[in-house]
Amino acid sequence: MTDPSDTAALRPHAWTFFRQWLKNPLKVASITPSSQQLAGLMVAELPADTRRVIELGGGTGVFTAAMLRRGIAPQDLMVVELNDELAAHLQRLFPQARVAQGDARQLARIAADNGFADGGPVDAIVSGLGFLSMPKSLQHDIMAAAFACLRPGGRFVQFTYGPAVPLHRDVVDALGLQARKGRKAWRNLPPATVYVFTRGG
Repeated sequence: MTDPSDTAALRPHAWTFFRQWLKNPLKVASITPSSQQLAGLMVAELPADTRRVIELGGGTGVFTAAMLRRGIAPQDLMVVELNDELAAHLQRLFPQARVAQGDARQLARIAADNGFADGGPVDAIVSGLGFLSMPKSLQHDIMAAAFACLRPGGRFVQFTYGPAVPLHRDVVDALGLQARKGRKAWRNLPPATVYVFTRGG
């Protein structure tokens, strides 16, 4: 049986991702899946005591596999993917994790429907969503839903292909967020920068 945390096992699924991008390029953030370098930088931003995580926009599972390698237990990880084919792909690849097909704006309901909310707020949210292509209102609704599921002091880890914070300034201000620029994955195609969002403190 193939180990889904093995990076080689994920490579053939790049075609799955590309197919979905062809179908709807505005809803799939990039033409290619994220790189292992970017996945490592994203996971490195999780708080040291992280136990429970939600992933938004699971794609082909590169970030999912990196979190499992870090030691996040499958039952403590919920992956949310809007695209039904990618969600089915993730469910096959990570059968022990909670994979849900749904809209990130409905995150609290999705967590409740999947029994994930029973464990309380999560320590971190790792996002592969394409915020740069979203209108301001959609950015706001997703981030509000995300922070409603995060514990106080929890982190929202996001990447961007752009040169600045991937959220509109009005969204950051309205939700009282702080943004910290992380490291850049130069080997990603295209290169991507990690950002960490927190609230309060």
